[in-house]
Amino acid sequence: MCDALHATSARGLILPASLAAALIGGGAYAEGARLSPFWQEIATTEPHLDIVPRTESEAARIASVTAPPTDFTKPEAFEENPAGAATTRLRTGADAFSQFSNNMPFESEMRFKLGNGLFRKLWVASPSSTLASDGLGPIYNARGCQRCHLKDGRGHPPEGPDDLATSMFLRIAVPVPVSLPDAQAEDADARNAAIEGYIATLPDPTYGGQFQDFASTGHAGEGRMEITYTEEPVRLADGETVSRRRPVYKASDLQYGPMHKDAQISPRVAPQMIGLGLIEAIPASDILALADPDDADGDGISGRPNVVWSGEFDRPMLGRFGWKAGKPTVRSQSAGAFSGDMGLSSSLHPDPWGDCTEAQTDCRAALHGDGDARGFEVDDAALDLVTFYSRNLAVPARPDAGDAQVLRGKQVFFDLGCASCHTPRFVTHRLKNQPEQSFQLVAPYSDFLLHDMGEGLADHMPEARATGREWRTPPLWGIGKTERVSGHTQFLHDGRARNLLEAILWHGGEAQPARDAVAGLPADARADLIHFLESL
Repeated sequence: MCDALHATSARGLILPASLAAALIGGGAYAEGARLSPFWQEIATTEPHLDIVPRTESEAARIASVTAPPTDFTKPEAFEENPAGAATTRLRTGADAFSQFSNNMPFESEMRFKLGNGLFRKLWVASPSSTLASDGLGPIYNARGCQRCHLKDGRGHPPEGPDDLATSMFLRIAVPVPVSLPDAQAEDADARNAAIEGYIATLPDPTYGGQFQDFASTGHAGEGRMEITYTEEPVRLADGETVSRRRPVYKASDLQYGPMHKDAQISPRVAPQMIGLGLIEAIPASDILALADPDDADGDGISGRPNVVWSGEFDRPMLGRFGWKAGKPTVRSQSAGAFSGDMGLSSSLHPDPWGDCTEAQTDCRAALHGDGDARGFEVDDAALDLVTFYSRNLAVPARPDAGDAQVLRGKQVFFDLGCASCHTPRFVTHRLKNQPEQSFQLVAPYSDFLLHDMGEGLADHMPEARATGREWRTPPLWGIGKTERVSGHTQFLHDGRARNLLEAILWHGGEAQPARDAVAGLPADARADLIHFLESL
């Protein structure tokens, strides 16, 4: 990457004028002419990173290299490397998402490989002679990280009643206020209540916050996820008719009694794993600068940041990961998956029974794997290795960024306003101890904000500040390699879209105008757009 891009990131209590204007313009984040103390803290305090402040001149150069393109006859500088110097060359096989950051120092490669081993590891129930691998469940969704993120790629819905839902699960929540036992009023809700705009929910009193369909010997899984689809024809302006499928979800064969009468369920497929460390290293202030919660600029786009309580740092932080930006760091996301998906304890989630509730007495009373030298079933050394591995799964190169059809499709993408949410470029912080993520020009094609995506995609389940109609803009990098890596082309939070066009046609709410514009394109322009997306 050219030396002009080796800049750093501005921090401090007084924010850059452009950021202050963006947030104050939205009206929701300001007190008088200044940012409110809450938003100042979110924008300028990032305890998960060891940051070198960027200078004003560096910030100006960054603004230049991240500005929207004006010439669509050729690729932008460094466009073939969407992860900067961390970009790995494109593999032709299914391992395209399983490579480490290209700029990783040689002495760090062993850490990556050890983390990979833990990511691929299959856990077993307690008691077991394999003391370093026991503690699974007793109720769980998968025995290992790779069972959901196969080849570090995207999960998918079950293909039929006989296919296991290993890479997809149902979240569960009960809106507040409801009549629940006092034990359900967890400390987390009291902490989150301090977050502006937080929407309170509680786990289901019987099934917890996640529906787990597998169990260790002697225990019963919680039930089975059922999906039924209805085909809906959509006629495009040029006369072509395509079909999109509308899913209905049900938690059936409930093994522990009924759910709460107000319980809501939300389907989630496992997302791809590439580029997570780079996303984590994007300055919070740069993400917040894109927020426009009251649509002050009148463009119809009103992205909002999610803010969540970090048990890791005992403070509210900007949410970046998950379908509703419900996790602030890669480490917290990893620990949450160990607990919720596999029932494994860690220092961030110390309960050895994972998501089992007080109503599931056998699960809580079962033997667990946290009584040995590890302390927790996943000790800090193992959690740190998995975190390092997850941070450094590299984004593949884009060798066809200069292809004529790709460039035409790129212009369609910008002309239709898709980049209003799918922000192409950022520059990460300069970091003292993370050379792989330090000061890279990256192109995730996401603003990492929450957007109202309409009733068609609504799950009606809040998550921190996210409403039941809001979703985080998913990064698009690597999306065209999904079939190569994961063996399918199913997209959106629940995999309902069977191709990229279907995914676009499900866009509603703030994205409705862009969706309608795509439906109104001539066939050749629509093909150009899809070809561009497949090149990412």
